[in-house]
Amino acid sequence: MSHPLLDAPISPLRQRLIDDMNMRRFSRETQRNYLRDIGRLATFLGRSPDTATADDLRRFQIEQQENGIPVPTMNSIVSALRFFFIQTLDRPDMARRLVRLAHPRKLPVVLSRDEVARLLNATTCLKHQAALSVAYGAGLRVAEVSMLKVADVDSQRMLLRVEHGKGGRYRNAMLSEDLLALLRQWWIVGRREGVMHREGWLFPGQHAMKPISTRQLYRIVVEAAQAADIAKRVGPHTLRHSFATHLLEDGTDIRIIQVLLGHAKLNNTALYAKVATRTVRAVTSPLDKLGLFKPGDISPGG
Repeated sequence: MSHPLLDAPISPLRQRLIDDMNMRRFSRETQRNYLRDIGRLATFLGRSPDTATADDLRRFQIEQQENGIPVPTMNSIVSALRFFFIQTLDRPDMARRLVRLAHPRKLPVVLSRDEVARLLNATTCLKHQAALSVAYGAGLRVAEVSMLKVADVDSQRMLLRVEHGKGGRYRNAMLSEDLLALLRQWWIVGRREGVMHREGWLFPGQHAMKPISTRQLYRIVVEAAQAADIAKRVGPHTLRHSFATHLLEDGTDIRIIQVLLGHAKLNNTALYAKVATRTVRAVTSPLDKLGLFKPGDISPGG
């Protein structure tokens, strides 16, 4: 079934939506997801999504729930539709009809330091090792790693410039001495192979003029985890989770970690306190401070 957001050539409605997203510097992945999710509504309606009524939105969300669409997916669709109705159509009244559902957040999968080292050493080439080292060493999202350019490496200030962060936000990420040394090795090899250029991508894809895809980065992580005999379910974001958790365990202030991750809300960063096992073990229980129980004081009998 056709609808204006997917038809070719690009309809004025789709172009206006794309312009609105470009103006806010949304990443390519976010734009693709928003177009897909708004397309879901158009397919449900069988007509242009800008003709939707409040009752249409209600029926649409009910059908999603009945079809067993996961809550995180439903909330992502709500985000896309709210942007569409508020920014593109200037109909905030419709956006208020969209309901976000509460759901318990799962604790992130975190690798131990030894597992991270094994995974990075299990990569098959220097480019892959460097890309995954950036994800862990700077705590970047997979799309942020993909969109890095050579010029984003600021060795003078020891920073990585992230110009395509979530929501189009710009930030500086940390650049450690070891990571810089690895990136310099990759620069030498990439130049020798003819794929690296001063104005080009830090991690080119199969075509040097295009960046490595997020899908390929995901595949690289999965294959490296398998080669390293890591049983946990691992993806590129696992390295970002591990970065934040290990910093927290080392005593880094949680607000600094929030800035490094580019989190808009501290609540998102605070989640890592639940998986920082070294931090938990470092705390002395108030029971121990009472001094009631000493080794050998308690009889093993009932």
